[in-house]
Amino acid sequence: MDDFEQEAINEDLIEFAVRESIQDAYKLPCSVQTDSLLVALVCILAGDVDALQELSGCASAFRESDSRGWLPLHAAAVQLLNGVLVAVLESTDLTLEEQTEDGDTALTLAAEAGQVENIKLLLKHGASPHNNNSRNESPLLIAVRQRSYDMVLSLIMGGAFVEQVCLTKWRAIHEAAKEGCAAIMMLLLRHGAKITSRDGHGVTPLGIAAEHGNSEVLDILIHHGKTVYVASNGDTVLYDATGSGNLDCVKLLLEHGANPNVASYACQLPIHRAAYEGYILILRTLIPITTKRAIRLSGQSPVHSAADGGQVQCLELLIQKGYDVNALLHNYGDLRKTPLYFAVSNGDVTCSERLLAAGARTDLDPLRCILVAIRAERFDLVELLLSHGAEVNCYFRVISNTVFPTALQYCFRDHVMLRLLLNSGYHSIFDLFTEDIQPKVISFCDFVSVSCLAHVVGKVVRMLLDYVSHVSICFKLRQILQRRPEWDEISDILGKTPRSLQHLCRLVIRSHMSLRTLNDPETMAAGPFPPRLMSYLTYRERDLYGDLLSV
Repeated sequence: MDDFEQEAINEDLIEFAVRESIQDAYKLPCSVQTDSLLVALVCILAGDVDALQELSGCASAFRESDSRGWLPLHAAAVQLLNGVLVAVLESTDLTLEEQTEDGDTALTLAAEAGQVENIKLLLKHGASPHNNNSRNESPLLIAVRQRSYDMVLSLIMGGAFVEQVCLTKWRAIHEAAKEGCAAIMMLLLRHGAKITSRDGHGVTPLGIAAEHGNSEVLDILIHHGKTVYVASNGDTVLYDATGSGNLDCVKLLLEHGANPNVASYACQLPIHRAAYEGYILILRTLIPITTKRAIRLSGQSPVHSAADGGQVQCLELLIQKGYDVNALLHNYGDLRKTPLYFAVSNGDVTCSERLLAAGARTDLDPLRCILVAIRAERFDLVELLLSHGAEVNCYFRVISNTVFPTALQYCFRDHVMLRLLLNSGYHSIFDLFTEDIQPKVISFCDFVSVSCLAHVVGKVVRMLLDYVSHVSICFKLRQILQRRPEWDEISDILGKTPRSLQHLCRLVIRSHMSLRTLNDPETMAAGPFPPRLMSYLTYRERDLYGDLLSV
């Protein structure tokens, strides 16, 4: 065998291997394809123009589709080699508007593949630039999304309508504003695109450009005719630009008359958005030009927004600029009022510390912040709030009107939290357990008599006894306790008359101390007590939370 014969055999083997690998890569199901279709598709994928021309006599091969609904025409439309599509167009008598299973035409597929020359060729052979795919996207819209100036120009020259409405009234100009393509935007405007066109949500291209922080496109739109600064959904363009975090967009809009004191339908100002998102440079820009009246009318301070978003730097800036950390919300769904409530409910210790250090009060919300922290089992926040004077013996009677302070309801099963509260001054006065209470007020006995709490009442009462002198309990509570394993120890303590002098002294000294003093480590450390006595007064030997931290 001479060298020429060997070379020819090698070429045949290589060609066979290439075709096999192409077929495997595209996973063409042979069960739905004839041999002629399979050959045509393999030739297209391999870019074999000569083989396609030889197949031109077999018209049926170009009318059949694979399992995806793709004709040879569709496969050729996405190929880089322009000659492949030429050969297929010469071999088919189709309308060029046939769709795949996904609703794509050859033109939309070519646009998605970024094949400019194929688009020109299809348009030249009569393909319509107006037919959308099943996603209601026009070839022009797809070309804009691909950020291809040449494709957009070719489609417009081929008759594409620049104001063609796609899904949710989205047009090519909206897509250009979203993508930030300045050259394409200018091209669309020169061919009749309207800057006042609104999408399905009532947003203009100006709003889209602002929302996505595309300052160059925004500048173009501002300088082309009448601008619309408020969308029909109520959000201002400046509000959307603030949300993008692009300072250039914000400054550009302000330079051209955008009003920072116009609120959205949700009563949100741009300053609220900047504070919530943490865009501190934009916040610095908006603070001096946002009026106190606009903020008051919105019913919400930017301090609320910064606390809700957990933006410590923005929070510190607002505090530095004199914003009130105790500003109250109006008409919020769950009746919260203060920025501190947002920080505590989000479990944000850092923002809570900043607010408290700046003088935030803990008693302005109907549901006190301390109760929110207790219910969330956030020991760190509970300690922080207590150290800043939070009232542990507060009441929230909207859901259940109990004779005892509400905190106990939230930590009945959490003995670590309960011990922390008792150490911090929670009332454990046993006259709350008596039967002489007001009508419609739930007594301790009634509260603990429900079956779901019966198994823990013994431990709770035993714990409460560490914080009282001699007390008596009502008959109903006694009956409940007698069924608990802790009863022997409880009855032994109740039978002691009086309690130890050391214990009574501790109670008397604590009764003369304010809760703020009792819960402030620095104040206690500066007091006239030696370390051992201070530990005894603060129930350090029963500090379950401290024990957990030391493990």
